[in-house]
Amino acid sequence: MGRTSTARDRLLDTACELMHTRGYTAIGVAEICLRADVRKGSFYHFFESKQALTVEVIDTHWQAQRAAWRERLTGPGPALERLQRLIAWLVGTQREARQTTGRVDGCLLGNLALELSNQETVVQQRLIAAFDEQAELIHTALTDGTQDGSIAPGYADRATARAVVSQIEGAVLLAKLSGDVKSLEVLWPHVQRLVTVDSPTGESTGS
Repeated sequence: MGRTSTARDRLLDTACELMHTRGYTAIGVAEICLRADVRKGSFYHFFESKQALTVEVIDTHWQAQRAAWRERLTGPGPALERLQRLIAWLVGTQREARQTTGRVDGCLLGNLALELSNQETVVQQRLIAAFDEQAELIHTALTDGTQDGSIAPGYADRATARAVVSQIEGAVLLAKLSGDVKSLEVLWPHVQRLVTVDSPTGESTGS
């Protein structure tokens, strides 16, 4: 039996890294192939275009992320604690990356969404689907919270779940812009205000 080629995986891994750190338009197929040590002709054996590769990068990245989100949002404890574990993990990944690379690369999905918001329709639709899944996972957790008493029923809707996703993505974007993860330390208190009746200080968030 012949040796299984790893060229396709190398192309995906390289594209994921380059798109995460430098974006979509700043890199081309030739550079991806060079960094992955794959001949350019072989690239088109696996992917018909850079757009097709990007769609698979999104799918592969979100598949791994989805598993991590589910692990934290469906684990033991009240739903509010599970949501806090998710936020802590997300902040931790940004902090670890900053310590390792000296920069804040942000969220791959968020970066691509900003860059390609009015182009590359196929990629755009894939990103929308990923963010919709994130919101649905959070919505499920919020619904669980109405059963365990950690979330008020009025806060367990899809609009609130989407607001949580927006809060996360916005905070990570600003951290990337400033190159500083310190601002992410207040992400959880702000998310908590979106899903609970009382603020962390015990003051009502209502009018």
